[in-house]
Amino acid sequence: MDIEEIRRHLPHRFPFLLVDRVVSVTAGESIVAYKNLSVNEPFFQGHFPDNPIFPGVLLLEAMAQAAGILGFYSQGKTNEDGSTYYFVGADNLRFRRPCVPGDQVMLRASILSQRRGIWKFDVSADVEGKVAAAATILCADR
Repeated sequence: MDIEEIRRHLPHRFPFLLVDRVVSVTAGESIVAYKNLSVNEPFFQGHFPDNPIFPGVLLLEAMAQAAGILGFYSQGKTNEDGSTYYFVGADNLRFRRPCVPGDQVMLRASILSQRRGIWKFDVSADVEGKVAAAATILCADR
């Protein structure tokens, strides 16, 4: 998926759209996407000026956005249908390494379960094959 297709599946817009491209997606199973980090990103100005690091909460949000695309895609829905995914929880969240300007952060998500509009995903982010973060997250389709 290119950025226009991503925008059809997510309600997020600049500067909060954190998925640049979807590399592969299999409905009902998994997604691989990425976020390119540029030194020009607005959050790097304050986090931290002399040592820019992608904020962990935004890394978690990027993983959740990839999971949201997977959920929408798996149901054949788009944001235009009036449905929204809400990030409602995270378990076993661990940050392993910082992500910095110049990194291409690979975002991976797979569906663990889905019941009554509550989706559970296994998510991770890596840079050059090294895990940056991983978690189990919950999203609600409303």
